[in-house]
Amino acid sequence: MAIRNPHQRVGVFVDVQNLYYSARNIYNSRINFNEVLKTAVGDRQLIRAIAYVIRADMPEEHTFFDALDKAGFEVKAKDLQTYYGGYQKGDWDVGIAVDIIKMLQKLDVVVLCCGDGDFVPLVEYLQISGQLVEVAAFGKSTSGKIKELADNFIDFDQNPKKFLMPIKPKNSTFRIFSRDDDEPHSERPQGGHPHQHGSSGANGSGNGKSGHR
Repeated sequence: MAIRNPHQRVGVFVDVQNLYYSARNIYNSRINFNEVLKTAVGDRQLIRAIAYVIRADMPEEHTFFDALDKAGFEVKAKDLQTYYGGYQKGDWDVGIAVDIIKMLQKLDVVVLCCGDGDFVPLVEYLQISGQLVEVAAFGKSTSGKIKELADNFIDFDQNPKKFLMPIKPKNSTFRIFSRDDDEPHSERPQGGHPHQHGSSGANGSGNGKSGHR
C-alpha cells in the first residue's frame, strides 16, 4: 500500500458508468459519489476531480450532473452513440487516459475510480513514468490485474454501507444501455435509473459502459 501524506497532489478520475453498474448489479443500490471523492482524496491536496458520464437524453440527467458538480466534480459528458442496426455504445476509456496523461506533471497521485481491466495498460504506463496510482472500486467487479498493479486499492466492498445508498422505487420504465449491447432494454422500477440521484445529491448515475472486462 502506498504511503499517503498531506503534501501529495491528487487527481481523481471517475468512470461514473462503471461504478453505477457495479453498485447496482452487486448490491442493487446507488453509489454515493460524495463519499467516493472524500475517500479518494483523504487529507491530501485535491488538484482536480473529474466525473465522466454519458448523455442519453433522459429528463433526470441535468439534475444528476448538477449534483456531481456540487459534490466537487468537474463533469465531462459525451453522447451515447447509435450505429447502423441500432447498436449503441458509450464509454470514456480513451478520454480518461488522455486527461490523466496530460495532467501528470501537476499530480503526485492518480486515483482511478473504475475497476475496468481495459485500464491496465494505462496503469502500467503511469507507473513506468514514476506515478503513484491508486484504484478505487468494488473489488467483486474489479479486474484482478488492475488490483495487483495498483499502488493502493480502495475496495468499496470492504465497507459497502459507506459508499452505497438505497434505490428508491419508481413507477415508470426506463432504458439502460450496457457496453456492447446490441440494443437497449427496458427495466422496471426495482433498479432505478442510471441518472437518478434522488434527494441525496450525487449518489447514483450512468449508462453506457458497465462492469469490467
